Amino acid sequence: MKKRYPFWTQTLYRIEDVWYVFVMELRRIFRDGGVMLIFFGAGVFYPLLYPMIYLHEAIVDMPIAVVDECDSQHSREYIRKLDACRDVRVVYKCMNLSEARQLYEQRKIHGVVMIDKDFERAISTVGEQAMVSVYCDMSSFLYYKNLLQASNFVMLDEHVGIQTHRYQLLGNDRAMAELLSQPMRYESQMLYNPGTGYPSFLLPAVLMLIVYQTLFFGICMLAGIAREENGELYFIEGRQYDRSTFRLVLGRGMAYLTLYMAIGSYVLLVVPRIFGLPHIGMSIDILKLLVPFLLATIFFAMTLSVFIRERETGMVMFLFTSIPLLFLTGCSWPTASMPQFWKIFAMLFPSTWGVNGFLHINSCGATLWETRREYYILWAQAGIYFFTACASYMIFGWYYAKTNRQYLLRMLRLRRRQMQAGKWRLRPAASA
Repeated sequence: MKKRYPFWTQTLYRIEDVWYVFVMELRRIFRDGGVMLIFFGAGVFYPLLYPMIYLHEAIVDMPIAVVDECDSQHSREYIRKLDACRDVRVVYKCMNLSEARQLYEQRKIHGVVMIDKDFERAISTVGEQAMVSVYCDMSSFLYYKNLLQASNFVMLDEHVGIQTHRYQLLGNDRAMAELLSQPMRYESQMLYNPGTGYPSFLLPAVLMLIVYQTLFFGICMLAGIAREENGELYFIEGRQYDRSTFRLVLGRGMAYLTLYMAIGSYVLLVVPRIFGLPHIGMSIDILKLLVPFLLATIFFAMTLSVFIRERETGMVMFLFTSIPLLFLTGCSWPTASMPQFWKIFAMLFPSTWGVNGFLHINSCGATLWETRREYYILWAQAGIYFFTACASYMIFGWYYAKTNRQYLLRMLRLRRRQMQAGKWRLRPAASA
């Protein structure tokens, strides 16, 4: 008859099992150089190397060419104002558009501004419009934005000046002329990204994805190593772990969580301050969001790790999912413009909710209560993926035991036939 232990004794045994798995999983991580490279090399140094590409917040003094067919006082004033803008710099003054086109094809400039020959006359004549043509380099949206933004600012300033002059000619004083030429004033406030910098909006999302991708890749690599060395996922150094799958998943999950709470805190709290990225949120709220995000990522990776047979498979998944996951978060392309299928598909990944929650807190200054939707969904994903990880481990264990039993039975039948045919002996025959 099976001996039954008291409840507290059983609880201590369960805690001991979880602790044993926790310790042995950490030992397995620190003994493998490849896993250490992913967790500490990519997790610690990659967030420092990636932002170095974007040390300058915005593109300034973008080289452009100007074709001034009018060559008048107003056209030269327009060019001086354009050159004074931070976004562009007039480096070439061409005689015609063909000359400017040659410079563009040689990649010496990223845009052309052409002032029409009737520019001066149109400005001086009531009822006519002056023409300024802008040719933008659309190979990069940043080039397009710089030239279009600088041209619009100069055009608006010129428009106000021309209107003010015309109202003064009609007998109004300067104050009244300025009021009539600009009856509605506006002020633009750049919220959360006052410098309109490319890194300020992109890099916080990328940092959260680095945490997700390196953790996911490391867990998949560990699964591939276990399959290569031992043929199954249940192997724990020191013994064959044949107890509760719940304890196995929990012990391994706690090992990954302990390790990545330190790495994730460094990536999300320290790196933004090193490079001057937005960090106006409360650090404690970011850490609270990090806990369910890491748990959901860990159990999601453990669920999929049963399909990993070699350690290199994780690298393939890493390369395949990096760019799609960035787009699915909605930080580079708005979620409202995505097809419905991709909106639903993006909800399956913890990175979608983790990136959006981190941007709300870190870049927009929201509190955890204002980000409760992402926070609660991450906890729900952590719970769901924990049970799917347990189920996938149980199914894999049953399949592995079944295939191993069938393999052993086949081998025994083969050996029996070989022994009956005299082709296989337990001991080598004695030499004559």
